[in-house]
Amino acid sequence: MRAAALYTAAGSLLLSTVATAPAVGAPAEAQAAELRGTAVAAARAAAAGIDFGRCADVQDLPKNQDLPKDMECGTVTVPLDYARPNGTQIRLAVSRVPATHSDPHNSKRRVPRQGALVYNPGGPGASGLLFPLVGKLPEWKRLAAAYDLVGYAPRGVGRSAPLSCQDPEQHFKAPSSAPTHPSESYKKERIARAKAYARGCAQRSGSALRHYHSLNNARDLDVLRAALGEVKLTFMGASYGTYFGALYATLFPSHVRRMVFDAAVNPDPAQIWYRNNLDQSAAFEGRWTDMKEWIARHHGVYGLGATPQEVQRSYDTARARLDRNPAGGKVGPGQLQSAFLDAGYDDDYWPQRAEALSAYLKGDPRPLTDLAAPHEEAAVEAENSRAVYTAVECNDAPWPTQWEVWDRDNTRLARVAPFETWNNAWLNLPCAYWQAPRQQPLDVRTAPGELPPTLILAAEQDAAAPYDGALELHRRLSGSVLVTERDSGTHGIAGGPNACVNAHVDAYLLQGSLPARRTSCASRPEPKPDTAARKGDTAQRGETARKGDTARKGDTARKGDTARKGDTARKGDTARKGDAAAGVR
Repeated sequence: MRAAALYTAAGSLLLSTVATAPAVGAPAEAQAAELRGTAVAAARAAAAGIDFGRCADVQDLPKNQDLPKDMECGTVTVPLDYARPNGTQIRLAVSRVPATHSDPHNSKRRVPRQGALVYNPGGPGASGLLFPLVGKLPEWKRLAAAYDLVGYAPRGVGRSAPLSCQDPEQHFKAPSSAPTHPSESYKKERIARAKAYARGCAQRSGSALRHYHSLNNARDLDVLRAALGEVKLTFMGASYGTYFGALYATLFPSHVRRMVFDAAVNPDPAQIWYRNNLDQSAAFEGRWTDMKEWIARHHGVYGLGATPQEVQRSYDTARARLDRNPAGGKVGPGQLQSAFLDAGYDDDYWPQRAEALSAYLKGDPRPLTDLAAPHEEAAVEAENSRAVYTAVECNDAPWPTQWEVWDRDNTRLARVAPFETWNNAWLNLPCAYWQAPRQQPLDVRTAPGELPPTLILAAEQDAAAPYDGALELHRRLSGSVLVTERDSGTHGIAGGPNACVNAHVDAYLLQGSLPARRTSCASRPEPKPDTAARKGDTAQRGETARKGDTARKGDTARKGDTARKGDTARKGDTARKGDAAAGVR
């Protein structure tokens, strides 16, 4: 309740307008040319198919990954510019595990194949190449029996015509500060960095930069559908994946079979992306409060304070110490903030963060440095992910071009929501100085009967994709059904521990069955410090975002067993803001 009240109060402060009010679509002539180009590219892809082979031979997957023998990889070719389908072509990396046909509850029953289930984990900047590994998890085996599980790296990500905005060796700057109320001199420094980053994107990517945006991600999805031999698309998108999935539903409604939108972002053209980021910063304050309340309830375990205010003081004490003397020479206030921001995406991470903070304040910095120090070996991937995140969001829509607008809005918001506000502003500030042309956001909307029924999933207290976004998408997609996980804030709930949510997903994808237009599931149990700390440690080892993904901001995977890697890939917002920001402060 307190988080909701704060969110409303913070939102009321955001009164400024974007410099140029976004229109609701590109000129009709341009739309028609790109629609024709998509049809041309899809026809070619359908004829060519995808030549799947061994992943080790053709794919940029972790070298130490123990891939199942039935996992295959290949590429699909798409135009860089859909208005010129015969011009420059780029290749997108694709992965697949064919349907197993094996009923997990009846080994004698052969499950008929229903086609390909394509997944995107979010971002922008996240790769879904590890997604097919989720078929090894119990929660996914029924879907894996009926569907080929298909993941891919969107344009710009990994080997899919990768983008870069700076030398990867310059990406991780640690230790770093993270002032919640920055000085004027600090603001000037960050403005200079943002301008330099925007210039770097233009210089390193050239004229191709303008073609990396959400509308082209939706068009790429239709070409991938055709290349897979699917007449109609079955798709699941998480976080940012829900946005360009919604664009796809608007552009190609007749090509849709079934679509799941997990952790839906607000598709209102006026929200893309400046206001969505402000709303997200407000919502993260509520999640941070939830985490402090949980830590306070377990004061006997962690000794960080018996009230949220006392926990905040413990956190502030650690931040001040790290500012004076960074842990391990690499973990300063910026890295501390990034680690705790990550925990706002999934409360399974709370015990590990609390344990690391407690140990640090008691004189043992090792758990915190293990958790929060940048991993230099991941710099190339992290830099690429952040470049894609920035390019897509900056290209997608108009942004305020006057620093005074950013300064006013974020100063106001930081008074009531200091935890993420300025961190988020610095991440997105290059969009104020962007040198590529901007798209006009499409008005996501379908008429009754135009689109098959779709399923929207949302956690009621999700901060990365505030709940209002799911309500807005539900209003705009005629015939959609919204399933809400009550009193929960984990970002991305499909295939997790909530059996009620998973039952709705399975019923929809396997039988086409949906509940009432609006329904809900009870909250998942909150983590327990005596058992969840070990779980959090496993999750951290398997976490893709710790490699520095921007995914809003998403992940790829570090070490851990195959099943955990698949789980990370499923949830994997490459652009987890904490990891993105950790690389650029």
